[in-house]
Amino acid sequence: MASETNRLHPLSGAMMALQRGVTGLSIPVFLTGIVPTVLGVDVDFAVDLMFVAVPLGFVVGAGYGLAYYYRFTYALTADTFDVTSGVFSQRAREIPYRRVQNVDVSQGIVQRLLGLAVVSVETAGGGSTEATLRFVSDDEADRIRSEIRRRTAAVDDASGAAEGAAATDSASETANADVAAPRSDSGAARGDRSTTLLFELEVGELLVYAATAFRWGAAVFPILLVTLLTDADSGAGFVPDFVFETARAVGGPGSIDGATVDALLVLAAVAALQWFVATYVASALYTIVNYYGFRLGRQGNDLLYERGLLQRYSGSIPTDKIQSVTITDNPLQRLVGYAGLWIETAGYGPESTSGNQSAVPMAARSRIYRFATALTGADRPDFRGASPLARRRYLVRYSLLAVGVVALAFGASRVTGLERWYLAAVVVAAVPPAAHLKYVNIGYHVDDDHIVIRRGFWRRRTTVIPYYRVQTVSTRRSVFQRRLGLASLVVDTASSQTFSWSEPTVDDIDLETARTLHETCGERLQTALRERAGDDVGLPVDPGDRP
Repeated sequence: MASETNRLHPLSGAMMALQRGVTGLSIPVFLTGIVPTVLGVDVDFAVDLMFVAVPLGFVVGAGYGLAYYYRFTYALTADTFDVTSGVFSQRAREIPYRRVQNVDVSQGIVQRLLGLAVVSVETAGGGSTEATLRFVSDDEADRIRSEIRRRTAAVDDASGAAEGAAATDSASETANADVAAPRSDSGAARGDRSTTLLFELEVGELLVYAATAFRWGAAVFPILLVTLLTDADSGAGFVPDFVFETARAVGGPGSIDGATVDALLVLAAVAALQWFVATYVASALYTIVNYYGFRLGRQGNDLLYERGLLQRYSGSIPTDKIQSVTITDNPLQRLVGYAGLWIETAGYGPESTSGNQSAVPMAARSRIYRFATALTGADRPDFRGASPLARRRYLVRYSLLAVGVVALAFGASRVTGLERWYLAAVVVAAVPPAAHLKYVNIGYHVDDDHIVIRRGFWRRRTTVIPYYRVQTVSTRRSVFQRRLGLASLVVDTASSQTFSWSEPTVDDIDLETARTLHETCGERLQTALRERAGDDVGLPVDPGDRP
């Protein structure tokens, strides 16, 4: 059954034409600047040619933008979401509803004033958005998101019913006819289109989140600020004047020229401190702007979220597509008793380009654990730690690192005349506590339905993984682990991993323990898959379980 073919909002065509037109006119301007030098063409001739080429480039670019707009169509069919695009070569995409993970809607300030929105459809198994509609009206964005959610739910219900029937037939032929689990009421939940509020980020919680969440990506803002404030003709190089003025008060140099090594070190320390403070402020502002007005609700079997001050984001997260749930905190958040909760869906991890879904950005730790239990069904874990040999391994590792730092400082003193190189030995004092903190923050918990893995100190992550979401379980051993009889167990799901958010790993446990845990995970995975063959996934969270 086909659906009506739709086009983007007419203003989208005007924006595309303007954008492509600007691109088209910029090409002749760029060529005019380099052609006379490279080819030796007369400059006056090139300028005269530009007056003809620039308007022509704008017209050609605008025409291309309009053609792209008219050639871009989308349609909601019974089984797929279809998108057709392309000017010279047309590309047609049919996205099955069963593969849809998230449907996100975003609005910048200009789009909100114009009543426009960007709709992004994300699927499993990819690291980028499968389809982007830029732009549609607010009402159309809501319609597309609701229809995709409804049809995805219908597909999942049909699939679950078929699997349940098959499991029931299979169970009737066995001695244990109770293998098929009873169906949940998720079908009724899917039919309920009302939204139940589960969590709302209060102003105080937002400020705590901003004050305790440090984002290294915000470092780009002070770098840009320094670039704007630095006078290239001042002779200070890339260091702005206010850094020199601050450093001079604590023994720093007035300029780089002729400065001693000790004075330059003071300057570097002052600059690093100012850079950190500026990054911290930028990080806090970024957090406030992006998570202002955060709300999490439930509609049927989906989690719905919305957030943002300048640019508003909203989207849906099907709970039956959730791969794992992760509780995160850092030392400052643990000190004030707060934590956050993130979820991962297939194809997207917490820090992926389009799939960083924060179910609860920040709340009291007790509320976070209650919500995680309600969402996953896992009780609060009783962790087992790493092997005692791991503590010795970390102590040796960090000791070697500290010796390297001291050796580097000593080498620098031989080359630069650094006098107080021995102060670098202070890092040796940090070795025992660093090894201890890494060791005590490693833990794992195994129950009948989940494996829970905890790791990290500066950014501790406690990940709850249902066995039926496990893709692979692998045992890894480095050269040093083999010498100590240790191993690491890696539990991988279908979600994407990023540079800073790697797959859940139980580090440095005894080899025999790792093998036993590996076998246990494999057996319980098969058991969970058999049990779920006749079970429909529902969302256990109710208003009484609000975080």
